[in-house]
Amino acid sequence: MDIAALKTFLAVAQERSFSRAAAKIHRTQPAVSQAIRRLETDLGEQLFDRSSKNGTLTDAGRMLQNYGQRLVRLAEETESAMRELRDLRRGRVLIGANEAAIHTLLPLIARFRERYADIAIDVRRVPARQIAVEVQQGSLDFGALTFHPTEAGLLEVAVGSDELVLLVHPAHRLAGRRQITMEELATEPVVAHNDPSPARERVLRLFEQRHIALKMVIALPSLDGIKAAVELKLGVALLPRRCAITEIANGRLVAVLVAGISRRRQVTLVCRRAHRSHASDAFLAVAQEKAPARA
Repeated sequence: MDIAALKTFLAVAQERSFSRAAAKIHRTQPAVSQAIRRLETDLGEQLFDRSSKNGTLTDAGRMLQNYGQRLVRLAEETESAMRELRDLRRGRVLIGANEAAIHTLLPLIARFRERYADIAIDVRRVPARQIAVEVQQGSLDFGALTFHPTEAGLLEVAVGSDELVLLVHPAHRLAGRRQITMEELATEPVVAHNDPSPARERVLRLFEQRHIALKMVIALPSLDGIKAAVELKLGVALLPRRCAITEIANGRLVAVLVAGISRRRQVTLVCRRAHRSHASDAFLAVAQEKAPARA
């Protein structure tokens, strides 16, 4: 249905006059009459009683007036919503990340929110292996990774870096050491995350290559749980330093480097190279301010 013709009909129905309606909407009376005839042809119904002098509506006309007012309001709301999307006063950015990467994303999210407070940020916990695929398919706007994805058509932006450290209790015998060896770590009970990830596999592979067996005695589903276990002296844990910044600063945990393991790793934000929303483009622009993009 032609919304412009519908608006013309509503004007005539309200004014009860073709001439007054034409003056109100700044159109000629023949143009108004033509719009009404076109609408009647499309609907297959007569909308005005032509025998009446005051623009009386037929039953079909009264029904169209009722539904037409609702349709016009909905069309106007749709146009307004679209303008808000373009003006970044509405929208959502959906990001996939594992639990550790969220700590790196928070400063970026804070910078974005300072400028675009009306855009919602939804960070969902997604296994690292699935992130690039879901971004490629459009299920996610962005994904946070610590490895280069093999999927085609993605843009990568560096948003931060981190390193794996050994977290120990302040009273632990290794707490006073700046760095230990992988062999020394192998003598300690390890508290690990029970969610498989490429980062965890890389660490395990390094130990296997050195023929060193890790003693993973406790597996937990969250980083907070792992840190709490270390504070309770249940073991030590290999985690990204950024995940325990508060605990390290407060002296509740101590970070120790592990030779061959504690290497800086780049955290990148991946997104599709095309077909992004206005909100996603704005988020990408904020991310690119701090780091150059690479294809």
